[in-house]
Parts: sequence; structure tokens; C-alpha cells
Amino acid sequence: MADWQEIVAASEAAGLAARGGFAVAPADGVPELAPGRPAGALALLGAVGGSLWPAFSASPEYADGQPHPLDRWSRRVVTALAERFGARPLFPFGGPPWLPFQRWAAKAEPVAPSPLGLYIHPRHGLWHSYRGALALAAVPAGLPPREVLASPCESCSGKPCLSACPVGAFALVDGVTRYDTQACAAHISVPAGADCLQGGCRARRACPVAPRLAYGQAQNEFHMGAFLRARQSDGAR
Repeated sequence: MADWQEIVAASEAAGLAARGGFAVAPADGVPELAPGRPAGALALLGAVGGSLWPAFSASPEYADGQPHPLDRWSRRVVTALAERFGARPLFPFGGPPWLPFQRWAAKAEPVAPSPLGLYIHPRHGLWHSYRGALALAAVPAGLPPREVLASPCESCSGKPCLSACPVGAFALVDGVTRYDTQACAAHISVPAGADCLQGGCRARRACPVAPRLAYGQAQNEFHMGAFLRARQSDGAR
């Protein structure tokens, strides 16, 4: 049986953060380890703040100029961890079909949807992500229970995230977030959008939770640049 602290240590050594886990129930939609061999537990792996950036930015995937470097790095690193712990690696990319990572995240950690649509964590704010998961045969020894914490959005009356975007790309309509990706992409593609391109999304930065975890300029430029290329590619089809 895997030990949770071993998973935590191995993940950190690889540049990832162990983001909690849970005993698998049939309704969770976790794929089998092999035909006829159901998973007993799921461990989520990702990042908090810029925790993955040093390892990723030093990787061959980051430097090789090929598409989707972060996904390829994540696949390599998570697969290696899966082999170490006798697990099946799972990923939030590469679909369809898409695995229910948001549902899994909410079962493992006290995350909830924010007005921007991103999941917010009471301590990490909007500065966290999920890069993969390990489907394990059994619950790891020492796996901590899910914390029960209220979403910070419940007590945030001003919702500064919704008014910070310079082109009004985010709007809450009947309780549902509308995100105008075209307006966002058009803004960061011109000099007037340099602050968003280099400093990161203003709406995300406006959230008062955990500003100390905000990404650095290099990581912001990487993510915003990837978003812009994806939108431009969609528009060219």
C-alpha cells in the first residue's frame, strides 16, 4: 500500500504538489486500473502558486519548441509517479472524453467555483491548478481527510474580480459566469494589453485571497501566451 507522505515527497521532488485524495466510490467516474480491477483511491496532483514553475521551466519540454509543453511535461512526470506507486496516471487534458477533474477536486479539497468560473481555494485563492491524478489500488496510509472550509467568495461582497477586467470579459448573468474569450484575446494581442499579458489576468489578480501566490512574470507570459495562441488557432479554422 502506498503511503501518503511518500506520495507527497515524491510529487514535490518532481515539481508537483499532492492536492489531496479520497476513497473512490462507483459514482466518481474514476477509470479502472485494468479491466476488472477498480481503483480504490484517487490522489490529485497539481500546483500551488508557482510551485511547478522551476521544474517545468528547466525541462526539455519547455525548451523544445513543440506544442503543449506543459501538458507533455505533466504527462511524463505524472506517469513516472504512477509507475513508482503502482497506479494509473490520469489527466485533465487529452480529451474528449474529459475526466471529471473538477468534481474530483471538490471531493478532495475545499474548492468551489468562483465568479470567474475558476475553482477557488480558501488558502490558495485562484493560484492553483491540477495537472494529473493517480488512480491507486487502495487508500494510501495517512491520507488526511478533506478539510471543511467555506468558500471565501461567500463573504466577498464587492466581487472585485468581476469589475477588474479592462475589456469587461467577465460577467455574472443569472448566477452563471459569461467569459468573452474573444474580447480577452483581442486585448492581450495589442500593446494596450501588455499588463495582462505580462502580469497575468487582472480579474484573477483582483481576488483578495492569497495574492502572495500570484505567478511571476515568466509564468504569466507562458500561460497568457498559450491562451492567445489557442484562441488565434481557433479563429483560423
